Parts: sequence; C-alpha cells; structure tokens
Amino acid sequence: MSSVLGVSVGAGAVRVARPIAGDSADTAAFDVQAVPVGERRVDELAADVIGAVLAADSRISATAIAYRDENHARAIRAELARRQFTNYELVPDVVAALEFLEYSGELRGFGTVALYDLGASGLSVTVVDTATRQVCFTERTSDISGDYLDSLIREQQIASGRIAHPPDHTGLAALDALCRQAKEQLSASNAVALPSTEGLVLLSQENFEALIMLAVESSARMTRDVILRSEQPVQAVALLGGCAQIPLVARVLRRWLGVPVIVPPAPETVVTRGAAVLARPVEHRPMPAPFPAAAHESTPPLPAEPTQSWLASPGAVEKFGRRREISLAGVAVGALVVVAAIGVTLGWAPQVLTHDSQSQDAATSSSPVTTTRAVETTTVAPTTSDATNESLAAPPPRAYPTTTDAPTTTVGPNTITIIPGLPPVIVPTLPPLFPAAPAPPQ
Repeated sequence: MSSVLGVSVGAGAVRVARPIAGDSADTAAFDVQAVPVGERRVDELAADVIGAVLAADSRISATAIAYRDENHARAIRAELARRQFTNYELVPDVVAALEFLEYSGELRGFGTVALYDLGASGLSVTVVDTATRQVCFTERTSDISGDYLDSLIREQQIASGRIAHPPDHTGLAALDALCRQAKEQLSASNAVALPSTEGLVLLSQENFEALIMLAVESSARMTRDVILRSEQPVQAVALLGGCAQIPLVARVLRRWLGVPVIVPPAPETVVTRGAAVLARPVEHRPMPAPFPAAAHESTPPLPAEPTQSWLASPGAVEKFGRRREISLAGVAVGALVVVAAIGVTLGWAPQVLTHDSQSQDAATSSSPVTTTRAVETTTVAPTTSDATNESLAAPPPRAYPTTTDAPTTTVGPNTITIIPGLPPVIVPTLPPLFPAAPAPPQ
C-alpha cells in the first residue's frame, strides 16, 4: 500500500507528516515529526529529512513541500536538484493550509478568510478566497515573531534577578530554548517553573500576557489594516503557527476584528498536514493551484550582468580616474576660452584682463596660501609660469583704443588670437588640479 509525505519548511523547524490510516484529517491520523533547524541552513536540513524519510519508508510514492515565497521555493528546489530528488511537488503554504482547513471542516460556510500565521521568524497575514484559492492581499513582518516573544521572556527573567546572564552564545541559545518551552507550556497551564544552569525560569500566565500584550495588539492592528486594504468582506480569521496556541492572541483578535477566530488543533502542523493531503504522484498530479507565487516557479534566475565585469580590474579603475582628471582640465580650459572670446567681442578685454591681473597680484601679496601655490607651480613648470608672470606683470593700458590699429600686446606662449584685427587674448595658466607635495625638509 502506497503512502504520501507532506513537508513544511519553517525558520524554526522542518516538519513532516504521513497519513496513518483512513481518510480522517484529525491530528491523530497523521504521524507528524519536527526537526529543529538550529544553526543549519533550512534548505539543506529539509533535503536531509526528506532523504531520510524516503530511505526509511519505501512505500512513499509522492511528496509535497510547502513553501513561503519564490526565494524560499528556489532554494529548496536547488538543494533537491543537487540531491537528484525528482518525485516531489512544491505547493504554496497558503494553499496547503486552506486544503487542510477545508478538508477538516474548519472553514465550512466561509467564503473569504484571513490567515494569521505567527511563526518563529515573523507574522504573515493573507486574505484569500476559499473558492478560487486566489490571494487578495498579503503582508509579512518580522517585528513580531515567536523568537521575539522568547526574547521578551528571557530579558524579563534576567531583569528579575533569578537568572544570570549567560556568558557565551551557547548558554544564550540554551536559555532561549528554555524560554520557548515555558511559552509553549503556558498555553495549557497558569504557571511554569523550569530549572536551568543559570537559575530558575519562573513565569505565570498573567505576567506573560502583560509582557506580550503590546506586541499582540500590534499584530491585531496589522491584521485589521491588511483586511481593509484587501477590500474584501472577510468572514473569519484562521490562526496558524506555533504562537497561535497562546490564548491571548485569539482574544485580542476577536476584540479588534469582530469576526470569528478559528484556532485548529495543533496549528503549527496545519501547513504540513495540508501538504500531505495535496501530495500526488508525478503521473497523477492535478493542475497547479491558482496562486500568484506558483505561476513563476519555473522561471530561471536572471543571469548576472556582464557589464560590471570591468570593475573587477584595479587598473581599469585607475585609468578611469585619470581620464576623469584630464576631462575636467579640458572643460576648465574650454570654459575660459569661451569667456575670453565673449569679452573680446563686447570690448571688455582690457578691463577684464587688467582686473584679473590686479586681483592676481593682490592675492599673491596678501594670501600666503596663494604664494605657496605659486611657488609650487613654478617648481613644477618653470617655463610656463615665468612667461605667465611676465605677461601678467605688464598689463595692457586701461585706455580704450581710439584708432583702428590693433593695440600692441606682448606676445607670449599663452597669447591666442581668436579674431584677426582684434586684440589677442592672454589665457592664464591654470594651477594643477593636484599640486605636488612639498619637498621634505633638508
């Protein structure tokens, strides 16, 4: 007799479910096992677990794996391909949850529901049409999660003085696991007392609810906002994930939303059991469910952009910097030539040149920084600087020419005649963009 396997890959644990007997959807009709993720990658752990189960039970003829989003599905598919697993299918976790909730009769009579999935890594709220399996709106946050609630318990126990702060990461992880165990036990009891190497974890239901009240109300506010943005008449809210067993969560959601709140038995295994219900052999698989994330499962990843490969070469980066310096210098010289040409055309050449020369002389005599830069320029290029200084030391007279004869101007290496018949233009020598470092003292 053949069997099927359902798998859910969460941030805190990888769960597998196999039907035991009959067609009942009760928890007792499924053999559900969970493997904590710990420090391992979830996709590698999922592949190891699936391989171990298939090796132990040769009767399994089909496997369905529930995934959260496209990135999640891509990582799982890549790891399974590396292990050469072929007889499996990937199903969205929303579809798997709906399948089990409808199969068990939890959603009978409800057309549009909101799935509130509070797990170890975050909260997902999804509004979905139960008839068409169409997702109307979904949102996920990591502001509230099972790990965050565990951290609240840990900090409260340390602040109370009963627990010493663990000295290393291993001790901190052990204390977090103990706080998680206390949180799970409070779902069915009024108080817990768990011993540890650092002290006694002691927590009552009243203290625990006061500790997490703000976080739970924030999640209820997010759920209400998602329902409003979906613009759908949500008729019920179904709670999923391990934290759905906290009694305070259901009470707060009922008060905030005013609709029935459904808490199925063992809500952390709903997706796993739904995947087992959906599992079909390869040759008997139905058409994929109409879920937005499932439509692009076969889309290959985009290749890396080849245009950025030149950045890997340090020499190319250095050449690019030099070309930029040369371009800046050329732009500066071109701008000066254009300004000088406009001034000559309008008859302002004598005033502009005289004003520039006097400003240069004044700046040279009053500013020690300018004097130092002039000395550095002379050291780098003596010929050009001397010629420039000689031309600037004898500026042209300020009187306007009264004859048509061209005024006499000292011809130097920086003298440019732009228009015949008009005075030549003296282009000042620009200082280097990056002046040479001063010589070390002797």
